[in-house]
Amino acid sequence: MSDVELVLRSTRVITPEGTRAASVAVADGKITAVLPYEAEVPAGARLEDVGDDALLPGIVDTHVHVNDPGRTEWEGFWTATRAAAAGGITTLVDMPLNSLPPTTTVANLRTKQEVARSKAHIDIGFWGGALPDNVKDLRALHDAGVYGFKCFLSPSGVDEFPELNQEQLASSMAEIAGFDGLLIVHAEDPHELDSAPHLSGPKYADYLQTRPRVSEDVAIKGLIDTAKRLNARVHVLHLSSSDALPLIAAAKAEGVKLTVETCPHYLTLTAEEVPDGASEFKCCPPIREGANQDLLWQALADGTIDCIVTDHSPSTADLKTDDFATAWGGISGLQLSLPAIWTAARQRGHSLEDVVRWMSSRTSELVGLDQKGAIEAGRDADFAVLAPDETFTVDPAGLQHRNKVTAYAGKTLHGVVKSTWLRGERIHAGGEFTEPTGRLLERKN
Repeated sequence: MSDVELVLRSTRVITPEGTRAASVAVADGKITAVLPYEAEVPAGARLEDVGDDALLPGIVDTHVHVNDPGRTEWEGFWTATRAAAAGGITTLVDMPLNSLPPTTTVANLRTKQEVARSKAHIDIGFWGGALPDNVKDLRALHDAGVYGFKCFLSPSGVDEFPELNQEQLASSMAEIAGFDGLLIVHAEDPHELDSAPHLSGPKYADYLQTRPRVSEDVAIKGLIDTAKRLNARVHVLHLSSSDALPLIAAAKAEGVKLTVETCPHYLTLTAEEVPDGASEFKCCPPIREGANQDLLWQALADGTIDCIVTDHSPSTADLKTDDFATAWGGISGLQLSLPAIWTAARQRGHSLEDVVRWMSSRTSELVGLDQKGAIEAGRDADFAVLAPDETFTVDPAGLQHRNKVTAYAGKTLHGVVKSTWLRGERIHAGGEFTEPTGRLLERKN
């Protein structure tokens, strides 16, 4: 223990074995031991006692649209990683769109990495993209360190990232399965979307009819069938429709290599509360009814849904018009995801251990980040210090996102992030940030 540099002490340390009072020893950016609470602090080590605040492993968010380079007026690595750090997130994995260029070739990946390198307040990994014409590029992207490949089954909203039809999906999936990669899928069926009512205007109830549950259900069934046939690893992004849960549970029971995520906005906001014209609530697939939300929570509890991620997808405020048909679809959630989920989880009888499992441990497992996601010896010393019983009211002006548009404005949330730590160094506390020390991560070959 002579090389220990830091000891973090709390009466509530969230470990894989449960919550306990403990002292966490850190050396060279790694956790070296989880010691009894009253353990003697080694000579030369600094003690940080956070009292009754909870010590969590840093949150790992595997679904973030940073939009850098190319659409930095929407976000950018500097603001996204500051917002993440303010929210207790210590690692994010960036989506291959809506940046220009998209992350669909190794050259485009290197461009994005170069832009991110000096702006990363937290650690950053990257997803690749699967397009109709880049099957030839997928293996090289995998070898270059992306964590998997995203595709759409319906229009993405940006021209440079077209969707895959069923034949193209099978072709990309077969290629990715050949090197045991992971395909992550925006699963809405284009034919069901075309068949839905084509409504415009400010009424959220009308918008909801344009993105029916059946569009998700049909797409997910097709995805499961193809994954089963090809013995491929697939992941359903941002599940909104509770009607798809029996299909998912059955596929998992059958041994299909399937994982599923959902998002804070589906778990904390409901269609019934969305005011007309309030397109800060617009996303695709959409926020659905309260009864649907109850079933999503039940699926998290029983393991049908694996994890919770933000799908942080910002835009400039002018794109959030009062017409739900034409407004940009995306919700900014990086800074608020942990308190939003904790607020709802505690009301439903869930523990901080559950929240950590859904937002840190399982997201780390999804992408193979075995150095993240838990407070135990050998892991990176990434932490969020959370005051779980303190509340705050969301003021958009206090957000670190580049654009201060939020569906949570005015809401009172439980859980104040007091500080965030990356490899044993405090990177955020009290609204203050250190200079960027985040690293660019690559999947281990």
